[in-house]
Amino acid sequence: MPSIRIENVVATTALNTDLELPSVAVMLENAEYEPEQFPGVVYRIRDPKTAVLLFRSGKMVCTGAKSVKQVHHAVEIVVKELTAAGVKVDPSPEVHVQNIVASSDLESDLNLNAIAISLGLDRIEYEPEQFPGLVYRLHDPAVVALLFGSGKIVCTGAKTVDDLCRAVQRLQEDLGNAGLLRPRGGKLTPPVVLS
Repeated sequence: MPSIRIENVVATTALNTDLELPSVAVMLENAEYEPEQFPGVVYRIRDPKTAVLLFRSGKMVCTGAKSVKQVHHAVEIVVKELTAAGVKVDPSPEVHVQNIVASSDLESDLNLNAIAISLGLDRIEYEPEQFPGLVYRLHDPAVVALLFGSGKIVCTGAKTVDDLCRAVQRLQEDLGNAGLLRPRGGKLTPPVVLS
């Protein structure tokens, strides 16, 4: 049974107020503000290990989380610390997941040349001289998978964990139906997300 490991969740939210970034950088421990290099405050949170980018408009980007739950926790920390410092922000801003990156193992060696020929060039990019992996674009769900000869894959573009599971399952089915997947255990099993 292939396990799916979430590597990174990127999400956005808005605090619904303008921020004075030099002041915010001073208020938040582990925050950096270098406007010559980047137009926002970079705030590193230790637990959960994430980086939150805060912009003058009050918009935030959270990256580095290993789950959607960790994203919400990081946003709560920022809201709590800004509120404690006297900044009036939305106490419960709506969080929008933009991208989930995950890795998995199809538990089968893959012949990337055969996959490129069999699954159609409209959804595949494969240039082994440039990059050792094959890029496979799924339409439903709209996820991009990088496949490697070892059977390892990296999925990107998912907005939900369910999309990730469906993408890995769809990939298994597409490769299996084309006779290109020979699981080491003998049969295809649904993917499972590790938390």
